[in-house]
Amino acid sequence: MSKGPAKQSVDCQCEAFRLALEVLGRPWTALILSLLQEGPRRFGEIAESAAGLGDKVLSGRLKDLEARGLLQRSVLPGPPVRVSYELTSKGRAFGEVARAVERWGHELVAPNVPRRSGVRAR
Repeated sequence: MSKGPAKQSVDCQCEAFRLALEVLGRPWTALILSLLQEGPRRFGEIAESAAGLGDKVLSGRLKDLEARGLLQRSVLPGPPVRVSYELTSKGRAFGEVARAVERWGHELVAPNVPRRSGVRAR
């Protein structure tokens, strides 16, 4: 008897999986992608929302994310000239990943449920 749809296994050793973890494993990257889920922002707006993130690191992360095709940099005519950053469709796809990680995080911090009496742990 079937117990619902079969769960598809994840190949944690494939290049795509490793690359995704490499990108998200860099400090501040997930925060930057999350902030941009709300829409385009200028450099200063991102910096303001990410307390503790220095301008040099922010600049480097934005360049890396742009090179990977996760965000797009737009120069807005001035004066003053302003630069805006916006997620591409690849970058917006992070929103789904972030929600899944957040759900898992809630499970990790939830108190352990006591086992029923008479059931032995293995």
